[in-house]
Amino acid sequence: MINTPLALPCGAIIKNRLCKAAMTERLCSRTGIPNHKLTHLYKRWAETGTGLQITGNVMIDRNHLESAGNIIIDSDVIHPEFKALAEAGKIQGNHIWVQISHSGRQTSRFVNLKPKSASEVQLKKMGLFGKPRSMTESDIKDVIVGFARAARVCKGAGFTGVQIHAAHGYLLSQFLSPITNHRKDQWGGSLDNRSRLLLSIIDEVRKEVGPDFPISVKLNSADFQRGGFSEEESIEVIKMLEESGIDLLEISGGTYEKVVFFLMNGENTRESTRRREAYFLDFAEKVREITSLPLMVTGGFRTHSFSSKAIEDGAIDMVGMARPFITNLDEIKGFISGDTENLLDLVIRTGVADLEETAEAGFYARNILRIAQGKEVKFKFSSVGNATFFVKHEFVKGMARRIFGSK
Repeated sequence: MINTPLALPCGAIIKNRLCKAAMTERLCSRTGIPNHKLTHLYKRWAETGTGLQITGNVMIDRNHLESAGNIIIDSDVIHPEFKALAEAGKIQGNHIWVQISHSGRQTSRFVNLKPKSASEVQLKKMGLFGKPRSMTESDIKDVIVGFARAARVCKGAGFTGVQIHAAHGYLLSQFLSPITNHRKDQWGGSLDNRSRLLLSIIDEVRKEVGPDFPISVKLNSADFQRGGFSEEESIEVIKMLEESGIDLLEISGGTYEKVVFFLMNGENTRESTRRREAYFLDFAEKVREITSLPLMVTGGFRTHSFSSKAIEDGAIDMVGMARPFITNLDEIKGFISGDTENLLDLVIRTGVADLEETAEAGFYARNILRIAQGKEVKFKFSSVGNATFFVKHEFVKGMARRIFGSK
């Protein structure tokens, strides 16, 4: 089932059911323009034969970055480097979609001391994030325009689709969640109001790209925090998304305060989750009952037989994978064909709770850089070194932006 095509509502056809899901690359300079490293990276991933690639966060506002090395689209200029990246990502008939995002309060102090968000609710994590300012009506309108402009640029550069990032605690997720959205105007309060920004963006993006260009949304199944965006609310938003006319829904979960999407493996994962293999498949099956939208789940898939059965049973339409495209880069082609049954489920642990996330992030960030440089993946890094690499990278690039500017 993995090696069969998928037809989307807009008419686009993806050649197989495996997606290289979004991973932040952290490879750009402070200008935010793609470089030869990114082009090589996506060419290498395209050579695996995966049907779809989704880029890491591409930001619509250079003052609100998920990482100091993000690609930025905040003007109508289509740089040649954007076109080169799009071409590299589709050399084997692959689709390559751009994940468009705004980090809101999840912008580190190294980039912005006073980021903007739905409300003035600070992310208190390792002292890395400042207290945000509540967005004005004008700020919100600028965000809608920014997403639409970025989609227009992506289509003009030759990318084959876009994904709107409304998960993982970034800005659109901040508007959806009662924890971070305390507004009393048309953008807060009821679920209809909290969903308004996401739905307005989808509407404007569709106007820009036309009816036959794929639009995807990445949405949390839940925040996994008391009082946050719940599964019940997610189901209601998904009904709205179907009416909005999107082409693929990717299901994930968590925020920076509850990093379910990143650390749901290893010894802290429920046994039932490990047996089922895919982290959010239970929720996908609930979603299937209320919508005919094409569904993708990312996280945890590691065996061909289980992945194929999830598609065959109708639980999902696409399998999303991220980290195996680093640790198992040479085995992906065999996984698609069925010649390779198992992929590596690598767990990076330091034994120090406060360093677990940065150590794991650092390991994959270092190896993304190695692949982009044409080097082999390296498995034996120091866990503490991984953690310090991650923080040092964000500090150096972030401070360079603050001191020297970003253009």
